[in-house]
Amino acid sequence: MPQTNLQPVTGAAILPYREALAELRIAVFREWPYLYEGTLEYERNYLKHYADCPDSVVVLAMDSDRVVGASMGLPMVQADADFQKAFEGSGFDLEALYYFGESVLLPEYRGQGIGKGFFQAREAQARNCGARYAAFCAVDRQSNDSRRPAQYRPLDPFWEALGYRKYPDIKAHFEWQEIGAETPSEQSLSFWLKPL
Repeated sequence: MPQTNLQPVTGAAILPYREALAELRIAVFREWPYLYEGTLEYERNYLKHYADCPDSVVVLAMDSDRVVGASMGLPMVQADADFQKAFEGSGFDLEALYYFGESVLLPEYRGQGIGKGFFQAREAQARNCGARYAAFCAVDRQSNDSRRPAQYRPLDPFWEALGYRKYPDIKAHFEWQEIGAETPSEQSLSFWLKPL
């Protein structure tokens, strides 16, 4: 079984890992449920935003000197405007929220507790930044979508076990190009929150 260690890095310390993270994100996000046709240029720019934020965190899963997984976070007030907009009228103060970006992990490293470690490390950084809530969003997909792999298991029970609650009325909307599509399409993502 592969051995990994988790290494949180913040702000500009992310930059040396940017290329490896961009390639990893593209590889993992091609899978269900995202089906994302990514580009290195977009991913590099996305990751630079995290590197430019001193309160951000990227929790690296390392197998020796190889990045095999990563999980991101930054204060909601520093997150993309579309994530912030999702909270309009929700009763949540953006200043109290720490946004957990995506977690990506190569398949052969899954099922070893790394996902739980990702959450614990990001929650620690959120508390260090004075946040009162952790928030992340997940893409909404129909359970009968023909593209859904037969062996796929939703992560909802895992998130609930960690203390997160789904808020189906708090949604972000993003466009991305799905694998096999000729043009980008709008996707809906629902937020999950946990008091810290």
